[in-house]
Amino acid sequence: MPPHNTKETANMAFSAEVTCRHGGETLTSCYQCGTCASSCPVARLDSRFNPREILKLSLLGEKEEVLSGAAIWLCTSCFNCQERCPQDVEIADVIYALRNIAIEAGHSPNIYADFGAALVADGRIVAISKFVEKKREEYGLPPLKPVGVEALNKILTATGFTKPEKTEASQ
Repeated sequence: MPPHNTKETANMAFSAEVTCRHGGETLTSCYQCGTCASSCPVARLDSRFNPREILKLSLLGEKEEVLSGAAIWLCTSCFNCQERCPQDVEIADVIYALRNIAIEAGHSPNIYADFGAALVADGRIVAISKFVEKKREEYGLPPLKPVGVEALNKILTATGFTKPEKTEASQ
């Protein structure tokens, strides 16, 4: 019996982890045709993002590279890739699954920790400025009602949301 290749097993385990996640089920249908990359408006503007490369690295089990890199956070969820994929790979959904795995592993941009902290503290991701309040009044709009932070925090607690923390790698 040949010796057990732990790197290959770990690579297969990551691919399996992704396909077992909601959104990641279609990953293994990708045959690397490149239609997603040629359809992607972000890939045209930013060389750090290539959906084909993300799928390839995921299939090859390059877990750390995929989860700790910036690429999965650059997707705008326009679904161009997904609509054009000849294999019906749900690419944007695979990227959502990868983001969820990354967050669980402690890899996320610090802006998400800031959003989480603001949501828990104020019930909003972005604070309402005096400028916005004044403009609402000028346009005849009613003032925004305060958010029921206690009720929101009950929901967040019940759904398992915890305030994301900033990580050294993301700072």
